[in-house]
Amino acid sequence: MQRTLLFIDKVSTWIGQVFSFCIVILTLHVSWEVFSRYVLGAPRAWAFDFMIMMYGTLFMMAGAYTLSKNGHVRGDVLYGFFQPRTQATIDLVLYIVFFIPGVFALTYAGYYFAADSWAIRETSNITYEGPPYYPFKTVIPVAGAILMAQGIVEIIRCIICLKQGAWPSRQVDVEEVDVGKLKEELHVKDEDIQKLDAYVTHR
Repeated sequence: MQRTLLFIDKVSTWIGQVFSFCIVILTLHVSWEVFSRYVLGAPRAWAFDFMIMMYGTLFMMAGAYTLSKNGHVRGDVLYGFFQPRTQATIDLVLYIVFFIPGVFALTYAGYYFAADSWAIRETSNITYEGPPYYPFKTVIPVAGAILMAQGIVEIIRCIICLKQGAWPSRQVDVEEVDVGKLKEELHVKDEDIQKLDAYVTHR
């Protein structure tokens, strides 16, 4: 079971990493558009549409990746103090009551949303002869399906935690730096940092 959960984590991670390059494309595109508009005096009418599609694709396709890393925003003020079984109970209820219905609605509605767009070969109405929207709208049900698969993995993790009393392992990837843990590992105290600050300021 754990091997299957980690495999789906890997798939979500791979998809998130692939689509993370959208931000590189978006950065290059915006930079060129600024140069083209203000230096060359030749702005492109479809530039704004492209920005929306790139950012939307990045945002949608990174959802499962973020969920696989337990990186979505939550109220950790109290949650972090709970025992793993209590955390798993809260997560399980929230997944069943909110996540599953919400993501199912997103995927279901998104499928017909994309199908209608393909049927009429929808293009942007923001600019004249705007780019096609139907490939972009296809991202909605695809991202929803991937997010649903990762959500089921998280539900299984909750059930395992309720049985074993500890969270099962996750696919390891880039993690945020825990400043407190870093200080502890390096044997650095707040007083040492204050002394260093005073020394640097004095110099």
